Amino acid sequence: MTNAEPTQPEMQAVLDRQKKAYLAEGVVTAKTRTDRIDRAIDILKKHGDRLSEAMAADFGHRSLEQSKFTDVDGSIGPLEHAKKRLKEWMKPERRKVMFPLGLVGSRGRIEYQPLGVVGCISPWNFPVNLTFTPLAGIFAAGNRTMIKPSEFTAQTSEVMKECFAENFDEEEVAVFTGGPDVGGAFSRLQFDHLLFTGATSIARHVMKAAAENLVPVTLELGGKSPVIIGRSADMELAASNIMAGKTINAGQICLAPDYVFLPEDSRDEFVQHAQESVAKMYPDIKDNPDYTSIVNQRHFDRLTRYIEDAEAKGADVVEINPAAEDFSQQQHHRMPPTLLLNPTDDMQVMQDEIFGPLLPVKEYREVEETIDYVNSKDRPLGLYYFGQDKTEEEEVLTRTTSGGVTVNDVIMHVAQEDLPFGGVGPSGMGCYHGYDGFKNFSHPKSIYSQSKLASKLASAMRPPYKKRQS
Repeated sequence: MTNAEPTQPEMQAVLDRQKKAYLAEGVVTAKTRTDRIDRAIDILKKHGDRLSEAMAADFGHRSLEQSKFTDVDGSIGPLEHAKKRLKEWMKPERRKVMFPLGLVGSRGRIEYQPLGVVGCISPWNFPVNLTFTPLAGIFAAGNRTMIKPSEFTAQTSEVMKECFAENFDEEEVAVFTGGPDVGGAFSRLQFDHLLFTGATSIARHVMKAAAENLVPVTLELGGKSPVIIGRSADMELAASNIMAGKTINAGQICLAPDYVFLPEDSRDEFVQHAQESVAKMYPDIKDNPDYTSIVNQRHFDRLTRYIEDAEAKGADVVEINPAAEDFSQQQHHRMPPTLLLNPTDDMQVMQDEIFGPLLPVKEYREVEETIDYVNSKDRPLGLYYFGQDKTEEEEVLTRTTSGGVTVNDVIMHVAQEDLPFGGVGPSGMGCYHGYDGFKNFSHPKSIYSQSKLASKLASAMRPPYKKRQS
């Protein structure tokens, strides 16, 4: 047995076999698509506990209940949703033809055809969910897939590789594990489509590699997702929902709220409610089985530097530590939720995507200031507005651009399977989930059928033109 990482020629050989098998298959029936979805669901149902335990080991500690909710059950839902609707999605879509061709029997339609083989590069923060959830659209559209999971969650990646090998032939699904070199080689393969979920900085390299073969890409990235709390908001509800979103998976979520805008003079009220909500969820943190660790030393050190940098540059640091625990000595990389008050733009925490339980809190006098600030930055993956003022809500939503929006909560728009999930600009391109995922991983083939009568009418517009004019 060898532990050598797969080479680009080896992966290309598997891709070639998948493409050949796809072409030999011909029409990918609804029965075949349903069977592939069922086998993916079967993996999650049979091996959910094993996958959750692997994620806990990879993170140092990760709540088994959270993993079941976010990664296991959170993947079964989208797969079941696609399975239930794929026959409807597969139906040709009628389109109007140019007048008067429709009156004489000509017809237009779109048929959604499988692309063939879709490459999928999945991240470490939700390693199971962000591998299996895209399969809902990929399989529903009739495709085969090759998967490169993250090396940061190596044990989870190996379990997924074993499970897929048990349930799928390699010509349907193939999983390749390894480090950055494998990821780079994978990005250069001649896929029919490539999905990448991860950091914007890595996405630039992935997109450049895919461009060598003109492979179309879907990029699900991140960015600094802002929260704007209006004066009409219920501050206690806002703080509770924000801190729930910021502490799940210890803030290691692409859609986690990255900074908060508060009305002037409401900072103390927000801090109080934030502290109370965290204490209610996590009376203690250091050994709490519900609170997730930072994934590794590298990211723990990065987040620690953000706090030190912010404090050195004048931010007020409020560590929310309900049991007053000492985190200097610990088995894992636990980091308590930390508010950074009065942040300035020269702080690293205001420049980089945080991806951890740190939350900068800014104040504003007029909501116009928040809109200008958001628009001065890269377009984020998510934006969150709290308030009951519909005029103000419309102003915020229409004058800012983000991948998606949740109103009076955070993150929740990603859980709605009938809403497309994706970014815009630096936070991503393309989308998936539900019908939009089916279309994203399909080729919309335009088909025009000419009637005999239309052909006769068209003959009047053919040469010789001079004879017709005389």
